[in-house]
Parts: sequence; C-alpha cells; structure tokens
Amino acid sequence: MARFRIAAAALSVFGATVATGLMSSVRAQGSLFTTTEVDETKFVLVAAPIGSGERSQLNIYEQRTSARPCYAVSGSAPAVVDPLLATFDFTGICNRYIDGNGYSLRIGGDDLGTRYRLSVIKSANDVQLMAVPTRNPSEPTLLVARAGGFGNNFVQLKLEPGWRLMRRQYGKRTLGHLYVYRDGVQSDSGSASETAVPNETEQTP
Repeated sequence: MARFRIAAAALSVFGATVATGLMSSVRAQGSLFTTTEVDETKFVLVAAPIGSGERSQLNIYEQRTSARPCYAVSGSAPAVVDPLLATFDFTGICNRYIDGNGYSLRIGGDDLGTRYRLSVIKSANDVQLMAVPTRNPSEPTLLVARAGGFGNNFVQLKLEPGWRLMRRQYGKRTLGHLYVYRDGVQSDSGSASETAVPNETEQTP
C-alpha cells in the first residue's frame, strides 16, 4: 500500500510536470516564429467571389517578378481587381495566397492563426475584412481592411491604419506564409461589435 501511494504521488507529479510543459509550449508558440518586412507595393488584398458572388473570401496576390503582370487594379470605392495570374502559368512570377495555409493574423508577438480567422463580410454599402475569434467569443472582432464600396466581383481590400503585411520567419529562414499584422490593438483600432453578421465567409485555418 505504501509503495502504491508513492507510485501514485510520483505519477501525479509527473502528470503535473507534463501539463506544465505543455502549457509552456503553448505559451511559447507565439514566439516560435518571428516576422520580416515585405515590399507591400508587390501585394494586393482581394475579396474574391465564391460562386455567384454573394459570398467572398480573402485572396492575396504577390507580384514576384516583372515578367508579366499578375493583376490589374482599376477604379475606386471599390477598386476592381483583374486576377491576370489566372490566365497563365504564373510559376516563379506570381504568388497566390487563398486560405489560412497561406496567411494568418498576427498581433505583436502573438501568432493568432488558431484563435482568429480572416473573413470577408459584406454589408449593403461595403466589403470588409474582419478578424473573427474562433475559440473565445468574448474576444473582440477586428476590422482589418475594407473596399470602400460594395461589389460582387473581385474587389481590392485596403488595410486599415496600423495594419500591414509581413512574412513569417523561423530563425534566419524566411517562409512563404504571410501575416496580416499589427503591432498591438488599441481602443480606437476599429474593433467591430460582436454581433453575428450575415454573409460571413469562413476561411480554412
């Protein structure tokens, strides 16, 4: 019986140690990757229509070389994007990021890809890119970008003040993954209400 109590106590300590280690690993995950600057003039954020265009999802196009244009932008409020890269083999010329495998949300040192999704939300007079919490509904929904007008076709999303694109980095290695990034969230950062919004397009984490 004494040996059993000792073994049980040892197992309890081991379990607590493992749990503590796991929690430490989770807390450290945000700092596993760092960030590096990109030339934002080479990128465009797009609300890309799904099906008939009633719903849209975030696409990000990157012009890697000047061999031929990857996209064309015309007009304003909203600006319309012509995804030229869809008409040719863009290997080595363009990059296209179409879901959560290619981009995620990051605020300061926190990689929030598993806690937030980037969703395109349509209203009567605008198309907005929102960061929507996926785990804790009490966390704020953040306004990240907007088109400045309504459209059912490919429209440009312009980042709100304070937001920018950065690339994920692991040690000294620069990765392909993009961050929609902000240094921190301020009280005047443009947070939206947490009420459900119709026509919300979910992104795959």
